[in-house]
Amino acid sequence: MPSERFIQQLVRDLKPVRRRRGSLDALVLTGLVAVEFGVFLGLGFMRQDMAVAVCAPSFWWKLGSLAVIAAVGTAVAVASFDPVRSPRRGLRWLAAMVAACVCAGWLIDAIQGGGGGLVARLDWTNGVECVAEMVTLSLPVMLALGVLMRRGAPTDRRGSALAAGIAAAAWGALMFVFACPSDDPLYIAVWYLLGCSLVTVIARLVLPRLAAW
Repeated sequence: MPSERFIQQLVRDLKPVRRRRGSLDALVLTGLVAVEFGVFLGLGFMRQDMAVAVCAPSFWWKLGSLAVIAAVGTAVAVASFDPVRSPRRGLRWLAAMVAACVCAGWLIDAIQGGGGGLVARLDWTNGVECVAEMVTLSLPVMLALGVLMRRGAPTDRRGSALAAGIAAAAWGALMFVFACPSDDPLYIAVWYLLGCSLVTVIARLVLPRLAAW
């Protein structure tokens, strides 16, 4: 029958497509972060008082918080690139985690007896520079997640873009922790949240268009 011959012509040159593996995507992304982090430190951006910084509870708070958010954000983003997986539940967990981390920082600040004037503690000159550096460090990770997103088939592109933005922002901020000159919980909460929010907004606006079929 003509229809059978037509179907055979359509499928004759088709080749099997290798199934996506989320674990491989996560591994590739982790490798990229490791390379970028190595280059960042190799260029001499490590803070000079690291031996003193590691004795501060607030240093481990920001390091641990960002590491957890980066890991969970990556898992949520990569999983959402599968058409049968939605990022919405993962995004709610991420929002709760961010809120919990901010509360933990407030508790550490209270225990440490954080004092001083608000303007002096926020140090807006260094803060703006920190935001710029965090955004810059986040861009390669955002681009990589955008490529993985385009290779996948997310059905909720906006949600996937948000998850990717949060993950990229957290990775960029995590790398910047080792260069950040301040361990003040208030400074960290304000400027890190601002930097990560900017990255997330950029991802939300750009990545859905890049991943359009």
